[in-house]
Amino acid sequence: MNRSHWICSALEGVGCSGMSESLRVEFFPADLERSIAFYEALGFEVRGRSSDPVPYAAVRLGGVRIGLAQRPAVDPALRAVPIGTEVVIEVADVVACRDGVVAAGIELAGDLVEREWGLTDFRVTDPDGYYLRFTSRR
Repeated sequence: MNRSHWICSALEGVGCSGMSESLRVEFFPADLERSIAFYEALGFEVRGRSSDPVPYAAVRLGGVRIGLAQRPAVDPALRAVPIGTEVVIEVADVVACRDGVVAAGIELAGDLVEREWGLTDFRVTDPDGYYLRFTSRR
C-alpha cells in the first residue's frame, strides 16, 4: 500500500475516501493589496475575498491555490532560505513563464538554472519575503 493510500484509508471516517488530493498554501502578508497586485502580475487570478475576521483573498493559477490573510508585518529575513519555506510551482514552459514575470516588472531572486536532476527553474520573492520557485522539466 503506498503512503497516499494509507493516509486516505486512515481518514475514511472523516471524508477523505475517494477524494482527489490537492494543496493550498496560506501566506500572511502585512499588506493584502500589495500582495494581490504581486500575484496578479505573476498571472494569478483573485478567486475570492473577505474582510471578516481578517482581510483575506484567495488567488489561483491553474491548480495552484494560495490564500492571503493579512497579518502584522514579520521580518522577511525570517522566511529566507534555508530558514523559511520555498514554494515550488510547476509550469509547462519555465522559459516563457520567466519571460512573462520579467516583462511584468518583477525582480528575479534567481534567474534560470538547469539542475542536474532534469529541472530548470527560476526564483522570485514576494513582497513579504515568501520564496517562490517556478520549474519545469527540460
